[in-house]
Amino acid sequence: MSGRAAWRLETLGYSMVYRYAVGKVDWLSSGLPSDGQLAAEPRVRDLARKVSTCRLGQRVGDLHVASDDVCVVVNNEGVILGDLRGKALRADPLTPVDRVMDPGPSTYRPNVSVHEMAHDLLESGARQVLVSDADGRLIGLLRREDVLRAVDEQHAREGGPILASSRG
Repeated sequence: MSGRAAWRLETLGYSMVYRYAVGKVDWLSSGLPSDGQLAAEPRVRDLARKVSTCRLGQRVGDLHVASDDVCVVVNNEGVILGDLRGKALRADPLTPVDRVMDPGPSTYRPNVSVHEMAHDLLESGARQVLVSDADGRLIGLLRREDVLRAVDEQHAREGGPILASSRG
């Protein structure tokens, strides 16, 4: 909130007031809590799952990749530097990760709604995407089937349409 708003709240007796200078979008994209009408809507941060990680300098043959067929290249702070999928994971075992990684994988922020994410995944055809905070730190892997299931479950609770026929 703005400095003026923070000072005003303090004059009204609120003792835990924080001025977040970088703004609301950064706050939300960092996966921090929010209030309001849309706060209860499911977000991708709730669906992101752990994913295999690796480091620059490692060799492809030394990787231990889970069943998602992706290894996310991160630095010591957990910031995403790239990823390996498919053919890159089947490269010569002596090949350094740096030489076969995709240096610019798409990522989504944790505050994206599952409805918006379902639309993006269906439109793009992507099976899975990475979720990172505003500083680029890995939160996890998001699978299309998990997103569609979450949307279907929410629609079933609310009596809305089911997306199951859109799965492919």
